Amino acid sequence: MTNNSHDTFTWKSDFYQSIIGTALESWISALMPQLNDWEKNSDVANQKRWQKQLNQLPSSDQASLIINDNVLVSPIDNSIEVNVQKTSSILKQFMPWRKGPFTFFSIEIDTEWRSDWKWDRVLPHIESLKDKKVLDVGCGSGYHLFRMAEAGAKKVIGVDPTSLFFYQFHCFNRYNHDFDIQYLPLGIEDLPASHYFDTVFSMGVLYHRTDPIKFLKELKAQLAPKGQLILETLVVDGDEQTVFMPTDRYAQMRNVWYLPSISALTLWLNRVGFKTVSCVDIDITSTKEQRATQWMDNHSLQDFLDPKDTSKTIEGYPRPKRAVIIAS
Repeated sequence: MTNNSHDTFTWKSDFYQSIIGTALESWISALMPQLNDWEKNSDVANQKRWQKQLNQLPSSDQASLIINDNVLVSPIDNSIEVNVQKTSSILKQFMPWRKGPFTFFSIEIDTEWRSDWKWDRVLPHIESLKDKKVLDVGCGSGYHLFRMAEAGAKKVIGVDPTSLFFYQFHCFNRYNHDFDIQYLPLGIEDLPASHYFDTVFSMGVLYHRTDPIKFLKELKAQLAPKGQLILETLVVDGDEQTVFMPTDRYAQMRNVWYLPSISALTLWLNRVGFKTVSCVDIDITSTKEQRATQWMDNHSLQDFLDPKDTSKTIEGYPRPKRAVIIAS
């Protein structure tokens, strides 16, 4: 699908148009006031600044999107060039860049996370996305949305309420002339239950929720019958009754609530109605996969680990371990 009028930033009408004639058309009346409210009241000063920066990027008809391990904006004609210094300066107005990698013409955006590594761990274990309708909850900058489209999904929708991530996504999606990819700057709690999506992803979100059971129910409410949930989250060792809550921060993150064991998470998923649950990957996050860069120059994982014992966080808790759970 070709997304039109990116230079005038008609993202809301693009979204509404994309769901007309589908089972999601009923969303329009519910989401319209929420999206209007977000546009008018959420981080308005930064929205205006970021919109101004978007408008200074090359027009959407000068380049196209190429998706592989790297999400790349490439000129459609070799004669089209950009002022690298100016364009780099524009893109740095959207820092910190956390999920990627991205490349804009010749400018490599070295993001904090090598999100392609996570994708490579997840993709071999899931059902084919070809011709699937896909929802990504907590999609961040949208890197994985592009990878889902590359994998053959016919409709991809991401939701994430963070304004900065929304504009990072549009730095690249404005050059998307081929894929049906939409981004809603909302949380999953704002979405009406649809039972529409063949595949629902939620990667790196569960431990930020104060009510993880409610969150799992919200994910399930978006899945079609026989749909597949791909859930990636922080876990700890233990049995089905093991759930860890940090006293205050975890790896310097303030908003970490519940870290279950894989067995406990399996129990949660079974209790909310998932029939088949399996853990397909466990990975201890490395400082090569998550690190500070010139595009994310804040503290990163290396700063959050105990310098004398890197098997622990700086608070003395077990080092971040992530599991990928598939449920249907």
